Amino acid sequence: MNSIPCSVDKKGKITHLLVIRLSAMGDVAMTVPVIGTLLKNYPNVQLTVLTKKNFMPIFHGMERVEVMEADVKKRHKGLMGLWRLYHELKPIKFDAVADLHNVLRSRVLKKYFALDRIPFIQIDKGRKEKKALTRSKNKIFQQLKTTHQRYADVFAQLGFPLDLNQPQLLERQQLSEKLLKLVHQDTKKWVGIAPFAAHQGKMYPFSLMKTVVEQLNNTEKYKILLFGGGAKEVEALEHLAKMYKNTMCMAGKLNLSEELQLISNLDVMLSMDSGNAHLAANFGIPVVTLWGVTHPFAGFYPFHQPMENALLADRGKYPQIPTSIYGNKVPPGYDSVMETIQPQEIVKKLIKILEG
Repeated sequence: MNSIPCSVDKKGKITHLLVIRLSAMGDVAMTVPVIGTLLKNYPNVQLTVLTKKNFMPIFHGMERVEVMEADVKKRHKGLMGLWRLYHELKPIKFDAVADLHNVLRSRVLKKYFALDRIPFIQIDKGRKEKKALTRSKNKIFQQLKTTHQRYADVFAQLGFPLDLNQPQLLERQQLSEKLLKLVHQDTKKWVGIAPFAAHQGKMYPFSLMKTVVEQLNNTEKYKILLFGGGAKEVEALEHLAKMYKNTMCMAGKLNLSEELQLISNLDVMLSMDSGNAHLAANFGIPVVTLWGVTHPFAGFYPFHQPMENALLADRGKYPQIPTSIYGNKVPPGYDSVMETIQPQEIVKKLIKILEG
């Protein structure tokens, strides 16, 4: 790996890096522990993170981090929009750019930054090995480099090597008055459940999730907080919450900043292979993840979570798993892979963490 020396000079001059990571939420969230570790180890580094407006709260409270919006749907759309974005960024005078996204938009920005000869390092997404992991024939089933490590490799090429075994996680956030009134603090432990994902292939059947909620509710020990977004999800979660007295729907009631406050105070999070898992892991919250047609080997496992907290669909019955990286490809006969994970198994894992 060739390194571009960009680190702090002997006089302690601040090195200002631009970090690009636009979407999706889970990928953006996964940058946080890497950025935190970078800032912990290099006190003379300052960052500007370029991301979508919706994701800006993810970086709240991180010292020496400014966040700028990339309005890729309107103001910064297309070549002219990206040229406008470049001219908005140029006066900040970055020493280098860490592109943690590596898509067409950021590759265009790379050409613009080349005009000023600013070092611009892009993530290696490992497309070839991911294709080998997910193909149905001659599959190479092995653990790939984690996305967190791929992010860290970009900073290493800029002269900032990182040891992710000694990370800097986010601190628990203080709950607002609104959240205190909404959730009501008591002696019960808080279980977050985020039962949805972007693709059906990554979602646990809602009827079985209802069984999980029911069993947890009936212990009378836990307060179950349901997370989601979008009208249909809110409706389903509201209906579920009304069925059980220790269960509350948070979906549709909070903005992302408030959700992060709440997530940071959970005792455990149950999530699909989705963004909520990463948001919780950034605070060091124990996360139990359910995996359907995707698999942790692809490198998207929540940061610093023990692998025993991953409950996987049965590859003996469904040997083509993982069928895709993002869960958007479900081969014929693979619609029911998640049903091989029993609700009792999930409840047992959660209670072990809560009572351990």
